[in-house]
Amino acid sequence: MVCSRIRTAVSARLDGERLPPGVTAGQLAAHLKGCAACRLWEVRARQLTEYIERLGESDTALGTDAGGRPAQPS
Repeated sequence: MVCSRIRTAVSARLDGERLPPGVTAGQLAAHLKGCAACRLWEVRARQLTEYIERLGESDTALGTDAGGRPAQPS
């Protein structure tokens, strides 16, 4: 399977979305097992996702929005 399709599937999985059509969980796992470049991409994408989530949490704790502006009351 082409790495770009696997990376799209990894991204979807990290975002809590369904895998793209034509990519099964088994295919994804098998490709990641055999492709060091895609495993590294997955690690970096996961780290970025976690970092962004932490930024959002710290903004909320500080009372600011994602742009650093004071949060508007809801």
